[in-house]
Amino acid sequence: MQLRYAFRLHPNTVQQAALARAFGCARVVFNDAVRAREDARTAGRPFPTAAELSRKLITEAKQTAGRSWLGEVSAVVLQQSLRDVEAAYRNFFASLKGTRKGPKLGAPRFKSRRDARQSIRFTANARWKITDGGRLDLPKIGAVAVKWSRALPATPSSVTVVKDAAGRYFASFVIDTDSAADAVRMPETENTVGIDLGLTHFAVLSDGTKIDSPRFLRRAEKKLKKAQRELSRKQKGSKNRAKAREKVARAHAKVADARREFHHQLSTRLIRENQGIAVENLSVAGLARTRLAKSVHDAGWAQFLSMLEYKAQRYGRTFIRIGRFEPTSQTCSTCGAVDGPKPLNVREWTCTACGTVHDRDTNAALNIKQAAGLAVSACGAPVRPGTIPAQREETGSHGFSTGRRAA
Repeated sequence: MQLRYAFRLHPNTVQQAALARAFGCARVVFNDAVRAREDARTAGRPFPTAAELSRKLITEAKQTAGRSWLGEVSAVVLQQSLRDVEAAYRNFFASLKGTRKGPKLGAPRFKSRRDARQSIRFTANARWKITDGGRLDLPKIGAVAVKWSRALPATPSSVTVVKDAAGRYFASFVIDTDSAADAVRMPETENTVGIDLGLTHFAVLSDGTKIDSPRFLRRAEKKLKKAQRELSRKQKGSKNRAKAREKVARAHAKVADARREFHHQLSTRLIRENQGIAVENLSVAGLARTRLAKSVHDAGWAQFLSMLEYKAQRYGRTFIRIGRFEPTSQTCSTCGAVDGPKPLNVREWTCTACGTVHDRDTNAALNIKQAAGLAVSACGAPVRPGTIPAQREETGSHGFSTGRRAA
């Protein structure tokens, strides 16, 4: 499977200016392609093909006075921007037809220079390389300093340069993983586990282990409020406001980085120790509309489950989601009797059928494991493997200031 490894970049002033030009040119080509398609739709004409867009918006545009500066950046960056438009429309139409899973997608929109995230992508034919000195040499940008946290396991097929809202730069390499090396790194085990996610404890395992919730956002709330107040007092359009906005972005990025690091470490630990993992298919979007919204977002359950899912696929583990309407908190994990719903303040209860005293969360985790039907054969492999989609997100995290990750 393909994964991404992200590392922090430290471009100098000249390289930052060159990257800004590349970001701007890629954005202009993207917007021109969206406009060309929208004009064709309005006029009732067929959509222009990728070849037509490439010729008109890149090759011919470079010869005009209004777009001559497109020649100042790598042509590969501009071509990849057109491919992003194609992918966006493909996903939009698949969503309309119902052939794409997940929430409905809207039509591609124009990009803005004020977007929090700017990115460009270089494929192998762009002739980028990693120098002997450990720098990332990019066409028409130069050799950019990289903070390497680990060696790349294979030759990357492409690299994406990203600038985030906090003004940090990252290089994200696409790597094809080695299944044999992954099998050595994570040998098979006979353990299986059910996980009950919550807010009091981030996760409770079926073996009784309770993992506290770090509450990164709650702990940083005082600092975030102060930075946001300072931003609100700055005059719009001023340099001081831009500095204050970046300060707020850095504070939020620090919270997101810490949360992502926690999720990576915990998910890797669970994958290493268990051959089969069962979780409840929570409606995070629904819970985020309740009075617990801030705590739900702070926990980051969706990101954590996504990490578990792609790591299970990578290392040959079984990952199962059970239905969210299973009465895991109402059922006795010992005798199977359903004892009815209980308010959230009831953390322990006694089964009226068999008299077993249950911890609410541990009992739910046991029921999740049983509902998933996790079992292990004599060779240690789960007898109920599941199909798992490929991981879309980064393996490494854009947010880490050191380029470090735990996967």
